[in-house]
Amino acid sequence: MPSILAASDPLAILHEVFGYSAFRGHQAAVVERVCQGGDALVLMPTGGGKSLCYQVPAIARHRAGQGVTLVVSPLIALMHDQVGALDEAGVPAAFLNSTLEGDEARRIERELLAGRLVLLYAAPERILTPRFLAMLDSLHERGLLSAVAIDEAHCVSQWGHDFREEYLGLSVLHERYAGVPRIALTATADAHTRADIVERLALEDAQLFVASFDRPNIRYTIVEKDEPRKQLLRFLREEHEGDAGIVYCQSRKKVEETAAWLAGEGLDALPYHAGLDAGVRRRHQDRFLRDEGVVMVATIAFGMGIDKPDVRFVAHLDLPKNIEGYYQETGRAGRDGLPADAWMAYGLVDVVNQRRMIDEGEAADDFKRLQRAKLDALLALAEAHDCRRVRLLAYFDEASESCGNCDNCLHPPAVWDGTEAARKALSCIYRFHQHDGFGFGAGHLIDVLRGQRTEKVLQRGHEGLSTFGIGADTPEQAWRGVLRQLIALGHVRTEGEYNVLALTESARAVLRGEVPVLLRVPADPPPRRGRSSRSAPSSRSGAPKPPPVPLDEGGVQRFEALKTWRAEVAREHNLPAYIVFHDATLAEMAREAPDSLDALASISGVGAKKLDAYGREILRVLQTV
Repeated sequence: MPSILAASDPLAILHEVFGYSAFRGHQAAVVERVCQGGDALVLMPTGGGKSLCYQVPAIARHRAGQGVTLVVSPLIALMHDQVGALDEAGVPAAFLNSTLEGDEARRIERELLAGRLVLLYAAPERILTPRFLAMLDSLHERGLLSAVAIDEAHCVSQWGHDFREEYLGLSVLHERYAGVPRIALTATADAHTRADIVERLALEDAQLFVASFDRPNIRYTIVEKDEPRKQLLRFLREEHEGDAGIVYCQSRKKVEETAAWLAGEGLDALPYHAGLDAGVRRRHQDRFLRDEGVVMVATIAFGMGIDKPDVRFVAHLDLPKNIEGYYQETGRAGRDGLPADAWMAYGLVDVVNQRRMIDEGEAADDFKRLQRAKLDALLALAEAHDCRRVRLLAYFDEASESCGNCDNCLHPPAVWDGTEAARKALSCIYRFHQHDGFGFGAGHLIDVLRGQRTEKVLQRGHEGLSTFGIGADTPEQAWRGVLRQLIALGHVRTEGEYNVLALTESARAVLRGEVPVLLRVPADPPPRRGRSSRSAPSSRSGAPKPPPVPLDEGGVQRFEALKTWRAEVAREHNLPAYIVFHDATLAEMAREAPDSLDALASISGVGAKKLDAYGREILRVLQTV
């Protein structure tokens, strides 16, 4: 069995340390670039193997005597997961963050300064302190600062969906340690964000690597809100009973209410948002990472850097701010490459709220214009009649063909000629401005269109408008759908504190009958899908979940025995089970039933350290089934 310290060839490191026989996609080219001392900017989707792009060069350069690689990481959870996985693989790595006691932090600093660490993880705010920079100075002076990896690099951009001001100071690393190669990595960055990353991190000489943004294992579904809690519960029970997943809500209050409601419905649901006590957040996150079948209801404060591979769904009960945010959040599903779902319910109120937040923000006008354009792109995705995946990838300048797997491909939406309904709504908005000199909100508009003599209608004299009652034959919910789609199409905008409706320039052509308006017909829920080809089901009664690949009866028994063994090891080492071995690795062991260490070493995901630590125990487990 080869020593993990023996080879510095990247492909040998990939096999010996991580147990994989070949690089995927752009990984090999990125690794070569960084190993040779060049800068790189890497755009690679969640689950695409970004970590290996800097971990393999870090090991190779350390073995060549070039010292430690500093990893800039924004979240404690990410640091813990990455270091835990590297430790299991036999790679000397550590993190410095607020969870460490003083003695432990000082021990790690000594290891760092002695050049014994291969990778050190730290947050940008710690890295930029004088004490930390002094340690880096010492390493650099002795030629022991090997490289800098800047993870979640989109955080440096004010145009991005997750701007973090502390990232702006990271340009000092280039100024201070010129010649030390840097690799910046992110899963999402449109053209504006990409340019910002290059400028703010001084990566003008970096080689750009852009992988496909396609996540073919994720099925995208977007539904019109109609009692969204019931819609969510139906989705969870019919599609993902017992699966781990994330439900995103916009507000902290909604997070807590939704988590409590799901728990009351018998699901293992927990809340997570920045307003919770840090200890509570940590406990809930640990439950989600370590236990099976936990549903985390969260604001976007949760998710970045979560390495849990078997998240089977991500659901949105509120509209995200833009496509980058939507892509980043949905990308947390199915990191293991197995089938997963991205499900979202959205309605007119979501559109109005998002526009209001942009308009009422304190940002400059050019920034607001860009944010409106980004929101418009997301609305176009939500209201699309054609393939969701084609629309999503087109946003990132990637051409594709219909996927055959999203809701629109599987159940093509019916459309209707909504030109006349659109003209009625637009005319009513126009009459408001003629009659009162200002506009009104969606609720009042619908009341006037439907001929409802409410107190407000009578008080304003709107029963005398020519548009009063012209839409009486159309239900309120249908009018909400018309207005939502008119906003998404750009013919109507919301204004001011009270979200009054106003016409845009393009509305004139619609009013004159020059532009047809095709609208989606509100869809009934699609027929329940069979789950055998999707995520593996489990029940709240504790029945075991099937393996991620088909196995014969003996293979299933071996898989369950291996999972039981893995759970014991994970508890003993205080690690999430997937850090010991992924389900896919256990499934391959169960299918192949290796009877020797050499045979076990050929299983994908079994590196030299894990083979040495667990190999004989795994063979024992397999032989006892």
